[in-house]
Amino acid sequence: MAMDMKMTLKQTQKLVMTPMLQQAIKLLPLARLDLVQLIRHEMVENPMLEEILLDEEDNNIETDDTERLLDDKGETENQQEEREEIDWEIYLQENIDRGISPEDYIERASIDSTIRKEISLSDYLIWQLDLVSYNELDKRIGTFLIGNIDSDGYLKSELTEIAEMCNVEVGKVEEVLKLIQTFDPSGVGARDIKECLILQVENIGGESDGSVVVKNIIERYLDQLDERHFLKIAKGLKISIEEVIRGVKFIRTLDPKPGRRFNSEDVEYIIPDIIIVKTRDDYQIIFNDEGIPTLRINPFYRGILKSKSRSDPAREYLENKFRSALWLIKGIEQRRQTIYKVVKSIIKFQRGFLDKGLPYLKPLILRTVADDINMHESTVSRVTTNKYVHTPQGIFELKFFFHSGINSVGGGDMMSSVMVKDMIKKMVSEEDPTNPIIDEQIAEMIRKRGIDIARRTITKYRKEIRILPANRRRKIFIK
Repeated sequence: MAMDMKMTLKQTQKLVMTPMLQQAIKLLPLARLDLVQLIRHEMVENPMLEEILLDEEDNNIETDDTERLLDDKGETENQQEEREEIDWEIYLQENIDRGISPEDYIERASIDSTIRKEISLSDYLIWQLDLVSYNELDKRIGTFLIGNIDSDGYLKSELTEIAEMCNVEVGKVEEVLKLIQTFDPSGVGARDIKECLILQVENIGGESDGSVVVKNIIERYLDQLDERHFLKIAKGLKISIEEVIRGVKFIRTLDPKPGRRFNSEDVEYIIPDIIIVKTRDDYQIIFNDEGIPTLRINPFYRGILKSKSRSDPAREYLENKFRSALWLIKGIEQRRQTIYKVVKSIIKFQRGFLDKGLPYLKPLILRTVADDINMHESTVSRVTTNKYVHTPQGIFELKFFFHSGINSVGGGDMMSSVMVKDMIKKMVSEEDPTNPIIDEQIAEMIRKRGIDIARRTITKYRKEIRILPANRRRKIFIK
């Protein structure tokens, strides 16, 4: 079969992702902090970009007034020379540190160095290691072990790995680990929760009969400490129910994460991107631009670009930077306008929630807002990612306003899934802790309120709001 080559002309339509469009899409899902970091990075990389300072014009006015005032004083050249010849070190010494000689002057530590810092778990363990160990090899092995203990106090590396790194036998590593497991906090250095709890039992009760019972319960029945398993535990260990109850009560006083009291996690505060303010008859959208640099094209480099000839190689560099700066400025403005349109549409559909609170939150999907503002659903999804809004009802992520709905029994208005989850929370919080309600009972109670919902939906929502099943929520009151 003969093969031939020929040229044909074909006309098609397709979306071309220009660099400007690509950048605009990348800007949409950025969180506030990420946007600021991106702008700062671009300002460093691109000389065409310049931040507009709000007090720039005021500073210029003050400078002009100051120069005018200095001119009015009419200082002579001799007066200026005399002012410049002042020894400021002696002047400050005489007027501020009066009575202290330069030899006696001591430079004080900065205020940063006086701030008390929380000690970490690893530092605390190494401090104890230095107190009890006089062998350099033990210290080196102990340092490796401590370096592999996580923030909860558990050892996360195999002893064989540490033995290879230290070039010693595994038995030696095991010996040093046993030493570390005697340190405070009790239970530190364990490899699993059973070992952690047993270490605490040994530290508190030693080898007493009660401690032996507790250790046996932990080793064999740690996952079966519910009330319905007490008889099985008693038979398995050949002890009385009372001993099992005392053992379980003691186990509940132990700490499964002994290292967490050294975790000094800073509180993270949410800074809203948008603020919705209630006016007389409507809502006003205000952007929180604090900390976000306002950009412009640097006039100096713009002038250089105009003066360069088209054959100058420097002109090509400046043109590329100018184009990139212009795309970024336009992309940020486009991002701002898109966010405004989306928030305005959300206000339109969720006005009842903004006026009266959670019971009036309506079901809403991304497509509804996308159709309302003539944008693609994916664009709305990007805009609502990592964005927070301050409303009269509190601070919420924009994704909060989008959720499915549940049909009513009589065919009336749908109820928001958020409302159903809130109802589940309230029902569980008001249940009898010794006889918690099951998912089928919750579904029946909600159906009585006119909401058509299945038990499997209740189970799904319960898992989403991290509520345990009824058999795990049952409380055991030990006298």
